[in-house]
Amino acid sequence: MIQQRKRKTKDPCPECYLHRDLCLCSLIPRLESRTRLCLVIHAKELKRTTNTGRLAIKALLNSEMRVRGDSREALDLSDLLVPEYRTVLFFPAEDARELDAEFMAEDPRPLQLIVPDGNWRQASKVNTRHPEIAGIPRVMISAPNKSQHHLRAETTEEGMATLQAIAQAFMVAEGPEVGGALMDLYQEKLKRTLAGRGVLPKPT
Repeated sequence: MIQQRKRKTKDPCPECYLHRDLCLCSLIPRLESRTRLCLVIHAKELKRTTNTGRLAIKALLNSEMRVRGDSREALDLSDLLVPEYRTVLFFPAEDARELDAEFMAEDPRPLQLIVPDGNWRQASKVNTRHPEIAGIPRVMISAPNKSQHHLRAETTEEGMATLQAIAQAFMVAEGPEVGGALMDLYQEKLKRTLAGRGVLPKPT
């Protein structure tokens, strides 16, 4: 497993946060989807070059990002609970259900995924400290992550980067065209990050 370096990328691209000679912005797709993504990202995560959730926002047209942890005013997610969407929290809580074809078949409405983005402690607070979404289902992808390399050290065999997990979810909700495009974007982010660390050769 590749450990994250402590030193920061010098002069990163302001969009993809990779070194400018490794920038992947031209490779980010623009994807239409019925499924809606709301990324709830911790403010500290915005500065991390290994963050992948922002790439999902850039790729998915039906998406938005909300920032928590940057002010004294608590983030309110209650306006996301609209009847036209089947809203769920994508988090492996104890009562989380598997996001699979059976789950999708239970409700004809398009899915809205609220996805916490941050370290485990930051993400878990979205699950426990937002009473306005306490009643919505929790869903997860429980398949083990068999990737040889990771952007960050994972503490469980199911641990994934945010974009990697979103790609898996959209594979179920939307199919391989959207989910596969997101996974390709994650793999490109991973390869270029590892190239910047000297683990893999730089792309030509």
